[in-house]
Amino acid sequence: MATVNKICSLGRRIYQFAASISGVTALLVVLWGCTANDFNAGAIAWKTYKNSRYGFEFPYPSNWTSSAAPANGDGIAFISSQDNSVEIRGWASHDLPNSIVTEQEPLKKIKSNFQTTQGVSGVMVVEVDKDIGSMTLTLTQSQVKYYWQGRSKSQKFQDYYRFFYYIAQQYRISKS
Repeated sequence: MATVNKICSLGRRIYQFAASISGVTALLVVLWGCTANDFNAGAIAWKTYKNSRYGFEFPYPSNWTSSAAPANGDGIAFISSQDNSVEIRGWASHDLPNSIVTEQEPLKKIKSNFQTTQGVSGVMVVEVDKDIGSMTLTLTQSQVKYYWQGRSKSQKFQDYYRFFYYIAQQYRISKS
C-alpha cells in the first residue's frame, strides 16, 4: 500500500508540474524541435544585420525582406520570401533602473538558460498558442536589453524551430 501511495503522490506532482507551465503546448514544441528535420545553415545564403545604435548583429537569409526600420534605430524585422507570416526581428532598449520603474507586480527573475556562440548568456523563451509560435531571446548587458525573436504560425513552428535557434545562437553584441 505504501508503494501505491508513493506512485500516486509522484503522479500528482508530475501532473501539478505539467499543469503549472503555461500549457503543455510549449513542452510539445520543445520536443518537436528535437525531432524536427535537420537544419543545414550552409545551404542558406546569409547576410548580417548590424545595428549601429546599440551595437548588435544577427544573420538573416539573404532573400528575406526587411520591414521599414523604426526612426529611432532600435532594430528591424525581416520577413520570409516564401511565407510572409514567418519573421525574425532584433531590437534593443535601455534598461531603466528598478528605482525608476514602478510596477504593480514584483519583478520576476528568470535564470539564464541560453548562451550565444559569442558566450553571452541570456534567457530563451519559447511560446506557442493556437495561432502563433515564437522563440524570444533576451540578453542584458551594461544597462541595455537586447532582444531577438523568431515567429511563425503555430502549425509551422516546428519546421522553423532549429532555424530560429541557429540564428539566436549567432546573435552578437559588440563588446564596449
